[in-house]
Amino acid sequence: MNSPDSPRSPFAIALSVIVVSADSGPMMRDCVRRLLNTTLALEVILVDNGSTDGVPQAIGRAYEGDPRLTVIYNRANLGFGPAMNIGATKAIGQALLLLNPDCLVQEADLSRLLEVLTRNPKAGLIGAVVCDAEGHPDPASWRRDPLLRRALNTMFGRSGEGVNINEDIPEEVIDAEAVSGALMLMPRSVFNRLGGFDEDYFLHCEDLDLCRRVRDMGYQVLLAGDVRVTHAKGTSSVHRPVFVSRNKHRGMWRWFRKHDPAGRNPMIAGVVWVGIWSHYLLQIPGQLLRRK
Repeated sequence: MNSPDSPRSPFAIALSVIVVSADSGPMMRDCVRRLLNTTLALEVILVDNGSTDGVPQAIGRAYEGDPRLTVIYNRANLGFGPAMNIGATKAIGQALLLLNPDCLVQEADLSRLLEVLTRNPKAGLIGAVVCDAEGHPDPASWRRDPLLRRALNTMFGRSGEGVNINEDIPEEVIDAEAVSGALMLMPRSVFNRLGGFDEDYFLHCEDLDLCRRVRDMGYQVLLAGDVRVTHAKGTSSVHRPVFVSRNKHRGMWRWFRKHDPAGRNPMIAGVVWVGIWSHYLLQIPGQLLRRK
């Protein structure tokens, strides 16, 4: 049992950072290093989904003597949500930071996010503005639920409300329907009350589902527009684009059936199913060519 002043004591840990890896590459070393170099009372839980690149093992060896790091090795790729849920069962912090392995945060970013959480008692989930290496914000940082009418407006460039919010992101805390799953801060009590991620999503759209369920429970989803973090998008998927695309389209279908009222109409649902999987099939040749 941990003593009250132990690095793993719940009295000492304010934040549990959960990182899921799946052949995520060397950038994950920098992600973990930055986290453990902070002076904040935190722990890092690295959950590996059967990686073969040796990076999680190398990180485990590098920080073998640091009780703030826990590495969990799954024998296979269980999916993003299930792995996050496994990590959450080991967490002892009052807040959970669900972080992609290719997302780089500074101590000031973490402190600001925790401050936003403290000042907003109805906040169930807080996101940040994730940016590419040039500092351009990812549209996924601030978006709406991907309802069918919105998705069609976005896909065909029609007028009307789309999934993405095509406005400059204010550098302040704002309400959002959904934020990027690359970085999400939650009170552990809210995550547990939700039952964590819906494990029927393997990869993609589980973040949209989580944001929706947070709001349905009566909590706020907030975006800290003044927190900007670098996200090297897609480092885990570059070597298996068809696999990732298949699960992304599967997640889109599950979200539609679960949350969109249009999904209750059998005729509309049938058309959407054909559209989703036709889109998946049409993308395969280009994905294979780019991989070569």
